Amino acid sequence: ASFDIVMHIVDYNESDSYLRAFWVGLTNTLLVSVLGIIFSTIIGFSMGIARLSENWLVKKLSLLYIESIRNIPLLLQLFFWYFSVLRSLPDVKQSFSWQNLIFLNNRGLYLPKPYFSTEGQLHWSVPHLNFFNFEGGLVIIPEFIALLLALSIYTGSFIAEIVRAGILSVNSGQIEASKALGFSVKQRLRLIIIPQALRVIIPPLTSQLLNLTKNSSLAAAIAYPDLVLIFTGTVLLQTGQAVEVVLITMTVYLCISLFISLIMNFYNKKIKWGER
Repeated sequence: ASFDIVMHIVDYNESDSYLRAFWVGLTNTLLVSVLGIIFSTIIGFSMGIARLSENWLVKKLSLLYIESIRNIPLLLQLFFWYFSVLRSLPDVKQSFSWQNLIFLNNRGLYLPKPYFSTEGQLHWSVPHLNFFNFEGGLVIIPEFIALLLALSIYTGSFIAEIVRAGILSVNSGQIEASKALGFSVKQRLRLIIIPQALRVIIPPLTSQLLNLTKNSSLAAAIAYPDLVLIFTGTVLLQTGQAVEVVLITMTVYLCISLFISLIMNFYNKKIKWGER
């Protein structure tokens, strides 16, 4: 392939083939998409429940989050996290440090990395400063952090409204009955409200998860090495095979979206069968 990729889960070097570069881009896309789905769902459910809280401050803060975040374009939020927040952090020598184990600077987040020795013993590779950069440990590049934050927070604001609508669809009589029986707030949510609200939540939630996966292609705007940047960017420019490269990339995103839809539809049917 004759080009370097700054972040790769699978082994890669410049002498590898275009197919290897394709797999690197695909795994980077899948990584940020899966983590984004997890974090945005957690944020969305938390804020959706907080939106209906009896606490005035919690209710208003969640409303402020939802109405402000979902009305700002995702690309602008991505630029904010990358250029205004992460790139404005101190340089390597002035890194934020915790216990000399974790370091944060404008080049990324450095964490201890576990590995096994030849004898099978577990060891930790701790990052340490060596002249102008850190060596050892695990490096999470700022492009990945910015993309994950933007996707999770933005999509979470839409999921929050979906969760709120789902909770409001539950018969209020059942909620009042659970209060009369002495159920705590957590028990009401876990045993009565959320299980019934899921039948309303799942279909629109599926659409938001699909949107998150497709929106991950905005990674190219901040040079995160995802499938779009690597394959339809660098590989396309080197090979000149525009039609083939773009069609392959479109097919990959189609397959990922269909797989997510399949899982969510299966779960939705499982919930409906459980209600019968």
